[in-house]
Amino acid sequence: MSSTNSERREKNAIPPRDDEAWDEVAAPGDDDHSDQIDRTIVVDSWLKAAATLSMRILVIGVAIFALWYVVRTFWGGVLPVILAIIVCTVLAPATTWMRKLGIPSALAALVSILIFFVGLGFLVSLIAPDIASHSQILYLQAVEGIQRLQLWAQGEPLNINPTDMESVVNDIASWLQEQAGAIAGGVFAGISTATSVIVTLGVVLVLTFFFLKDGHKFLPWLRKATGRRVGMHATELLTRAWSTLGGYIQTQAIVSFVDALFIGIGIAIVGVPMAFTLAVITFIAGFIPIVGAFTAGALAVIVALVSLGFTEAVIVLIIVVAVQQIEGNILQPILQSRAMNLHAVVILVSVSVGGGLFGLVGAFLAVPLAAMIAVVYRYIQDMTALQAGEKHADEITFVTREGEIIGNIREKESRQQRKAWREDLDWEPEEVPERQDFTRDDDGVSSHDATNKEQTSPPKWQADLAEKSKKDGAKVGKSIARMFDRMRRPKK
Repeated sequence: MSSTNSERREKNAIPPRDDEAWDEVAAPGDDDHSDQIDRTIVVDSWLKAAATLSMRILVIGVAIFALWYVVRTFWGGVLPVILAIIVCTVLAPATTWMRKLGIPSALAALVSILIFFVGLGFLVSLIAPDIASHSQILYLQAVEGIQRLQLWAQGEPLNINPTDMESVVNDIASWLQEQAGAIAGGVFAGISTATSVIVTLGVVLVLTFFFLKDGHKFLPWLRKATGRRVGMHATELLTRAWSTLGGYIQTQAIVSFVDALFIGIGIAIVGVPMAFTLAVITFIAGFIPIVGAFTAGALAVIVALVSLGFTEAVIVLIIVVAVQQIEGNILQPILQSRAMNLHAVVILVSVSVGGGLFGLVGAFLAVPLAAMIAVVYRYIQDMTALQAGEKHADEITFVTREGEIIGNIREKESRQQRKAWREDLDWEPEEVPERQDFTRDDDGVSSHDATNKEQTSPPKWQADLAEKSKKDGAKVGKSIARMFDRMRRPKK
C-alpha cells in the first residue's frame, strides 16, 4: 500500500524547474503581464509631474498678478501710452505712405495728426449747432411729455394720487442723475485723480507724434538691443500684434459706420430730430463693444419718444434692434474672426472683466488686450509645434522676413534637440496617432476604421515591431511547448 502511494506521489510531483526554459517563458510577450513594476513608482512619477506643473502655474500666476498690480498702480501713466498706440494704428498708414514719398518723418507725423484733428473738429462743428438748436426744444418737449403722462396716470383707469406721482417722478429724476454721475465717473475712472483730462490728452498727443515719427526705428533697435535671435522672435510677434490691433480698429470702424449709417437713415425717415447727430454718436459709441451700441440706441429711442410720441419711439426701437442684430450676428463675427479670430464668448467675458476692473475705459481696451494675448498664445503654439516636429517652417504663416528666418533656424535646431531628448530618455516613446478614427464592433470593442487602415500604411518602425512581436511570440510558444513536454516525461 505504501509503495503504491509513493508511486502516486512521484507521478503527481512537479518536476524541477528548468531555468533556461523558465527564463524563456518569463520573457515579456504580447499576452502575459510579466513586465511589471510597482504601481507606487508610477503614482510617484505622476505626483512629481503634477507638483512640478502646479509650481510652474503658481509662479506664472504670481507674475501675472504682479504685472496687473503694477499696471493698476501706474494706470494714469500707462493709459496715455495705450491710447497713443491705438491712435497710431489709425494714422500710421498715412504716415508711412508720406514717408515713402520722401517726406521727412517728423513732417509726415505732424501732417497726419493735423489731418486727424481737422477732421475731428469738422465733425464737431457739424453736430454742435444741431445739438444747440434742438436741445431747448427737446427739453420743453420732455417736460410737456412728462406732464401729459402725469395727467393720464391721474385719470381712468389708474387714478394715481398726484402726490404719489410727483414722488415717483422725483425718484426717477434722482435715479437718472445718479446714473449719469456713475457713467461720467466710469468714463474717467481709468484716469488718475492727479492727472487731469487735458493733461492726459496732451500726453497722448505728444506720444502719438513720437510714435509716428520714430516708430519704424523701434524694431531694428529692438533686434540690436536684445540680440538677433530674440530680436527676430520679437519682430515677428510684435508685427503680428500690431496687425491684429490695426485690424480690430478697422473692424470696429466698419461695424460702427454700418450701424450709424442704417440707424441714421431709419430715424431720419421716421422724422426724429437730430438724426445726423444721433448717427455720429452711434458711430463713436460703437467703439465700446456691446455697451456703446446699447447706449446709443437707447438715446435714439428716448429722443423719438420725447419729440414724436410712443408709436414713433417703438418704430425707432425696432429699427435699432434690427440693425444691431444683423450687425452683431452677421457682419461683426465675420469681420472680427478675420481680424482677431476670437470667439464671441471671449469678447463678452473680456468686456465684462475689463469694465469691472477699469470702468468704460477698461471695456474699450478689453477686446484689443484679449486679441494681443491670443496672438502671443498662437505664436507660442506655432513654435511649440515646430520644436516638436509636428509642423515644418513652410507650414506656418509668417508675416515678416525675420520670422521666416528664425522659423527655418528653429526647425533645423529642433531636429538636434529632439535627438538629444531621445538620448536623455534612453528609450523611444511610442508615437501617438494624430487622428483618432475609431469604430465599434458588435461586442463594443474599439478598433480603427477599416477605411483609414487601407488609406494609411503603417510606418517602417511599426512594421518592424510587428514582425519582431510575431517572432517573439513564436519563440515563447515553442518554449512553453518544450516545458510542458518535459513535465509530461516520466522521471528517470
